[in-house]
Amino acid sequence: MTYEAPDDQFDEHGEIAERNLRVLEAILFASSEPLSPADIAPYLGEGADVPVLLERLAQRYAGHGVQLVRRGDKWAFRTADDLSLLLRREETESRQLSRAALETLAIIAYHQPATRAEVEEVRGVASGGGTFDVLMQTGWVRMRGRRRTPGRPVTYGTTEAFLDHFGLESLADLPGLEELKGSGLLSSRLPPAFQVPLPFDGPLRDDEDPLEPDDQGESDPVQ
Repeated sequence: MTYEAPDDQFDEHGEIAERNLRVLEAILFASSEPLSPADIAPYLGEGADVPVLLERLAQRYAGHGVQLVRRGDKWAFRTADDLSLLLRREETESRQLSRAALETLAIIAYHQPATRAEVEEVRGVASGGGTFDVLMQTGWVRMRGRRRTPGRPVTYGTTEAFLDHFGLESLADLPGLEELKGSGLLSSRLPPAFQVPLPFDGPLRDDEDPLEPDDQGESDPVQ
């Protein structure tokens, strides 16, 4: 004989879930930055399954003008992709990146973790320290660690703000080889064996050491 919970117990659980969804919705709307499940959990009832609630809320907003989207390990309400060209979010400070900065950002995105010297090798020209400073000021690039090689150069990677700005759920959503060719960013006459590198945005790799306390906020010295 199986036990069946009374209807009022199911109703109670449903009411708790709905209340948690309303609180979750309010928190995400009020936040100017994407939030992780750990950021949200303290505001919900004990035992609330935040990832499940996030998925449920995302389903409710599917097809709406505003949608709940994932940005790395965090979530945020954003304008639907097909409406993003109609509605542009105003920024308190507008900065137009130079071609050098855009190229550097693209190389870091695809080759991360990358040192300044490795970026320069791909670009074929030296990069001024100011280029990296500008990218870090935008919040799209961060210092990850230090390479375990002579001189221990700083390694750079992209941030969740980079994903959010460019509408990417993860680095796996970066344009692939065919997309880059179609957009004219890569030549169609590339060698058959050419592959777009796979970026790495996880914990420090075996060839990286943690940053030192005085590394934060400083650009990498000339290597």
